[in-house]
Amino acid sequence: MSSDLRIGLLGAAAIAPSALIKPARHTPRVNVTAVAARDRTRAEAFARKHGVPVVHAGYDALLADPQVDAVYVPLPNGLHAEWTLKALEAGKHVLCEKPFTANRAEAERVADAADAAFARDGLVVMEAFHYRYHPLAERMREIVTSGELGKLRRVEAELCFPLPRFSDIRYDYALAGGATMDAGCYAVHVARLLGAGDPAVTSARMTTLRRDPRIDRAMTAELAFPKGVTGRVRASMWSRRLLSIRARAIGTDGELNVTNFAMPQLYHQVTIRAPRGSGGQVVRRERVPRNPSSYARQLEAFAAAVLDGGPVITSARDAVATMGVLDGIYRAGGLPLRGEKKDQAATP
Repeated sequence: MSSDLRIGLLGAAAIAPSALIKPARHTPRVNVTAVAARDRTRAEAFARKHGVPVVHAGYDALLADPQVDAVYVPLPNGLHAEWTLKALEAGKHVLCEKPFTANRAEAERVADAADAAFARDGLVVMEAFHYRYHPLAERMREIVTSGELGKLRRVEAELCFPLPRFSDIRYDYALAGGATMDAGCYAVHVARLLGAGDPAVTSARMTTLRRDPRIDRAMTAELAFPKGVTGRVRASMWSRRLLSIRARAIGTDGELNVTNFAMPQLYHQVTIRAPRGSGGQVVRRERVPRNPSSYARQLEAFAAAVLDGGPVITSARDAVATMGVLDGIYRAGGLPLRGEKKDQAATP
């Protein structure tokens, strides 16, 4: 491998410019060198617009390119496992968008392959939970673990945004779509971060599409963490709660509220309140440096992991736990797991 990290893009996805192309321009030792798409014309247009020097006719051709060290996988959810595995087989490092796979079983297969590829060739696999690499996420965790809030009792997280275009692939069951997958994965990951453990799903309510009742457009789930901590996650792509990105941790001595944990570079706020029993007054408000962006920090961490052996805090193995909670939510809500056959119902 060269002294710089040369990344190829599998798919000319809409997220790629903000998640990869733009931050790469300001990240030392990182170059986006190639792109491939199922439609070569689309890939060529993307390459011209964003200054990517090489266009490949398909994903397999990009994986065979010796001038590509790593791949970014922003494909639809249902294709993540397939192309991450193929990338590892081709000897490439992988930055894969979340949710990592369609379900936990897929995640376990990929994590096993990732562990073997790291042991054999030092290959790195990172799930692209970019928010986790921003200082805001670490500050949230520090406040909870410091004891400032007292004994933790409850965590809550929600990510809701409007997507009324129901033909969007994020509503496609065959591509592992649904609000729990695309928005809920964030809420679950944050709840795991603040809850300091992997929760069981105790109940879930879902609002589904009329045209395909397997697809959830909104979800609310209750969780049970170790040591008696309870939790709630909420997600939607179309509901009365149009836009909400929040997290909360409630302890015996105080409460943490965070606004916009997902895109803190745009705006965020951390609020510490006194216990509700004593009035719930604001103790203080905080902010952390917004820039570099969460995407830039993620890319820096990916490059450091590949080139310097740095840590990967959103590893394939961590993704297995997140996907297990997402599976549990679908089961509790009475919907089939993503990645199951169309006529296969969820099993309790």
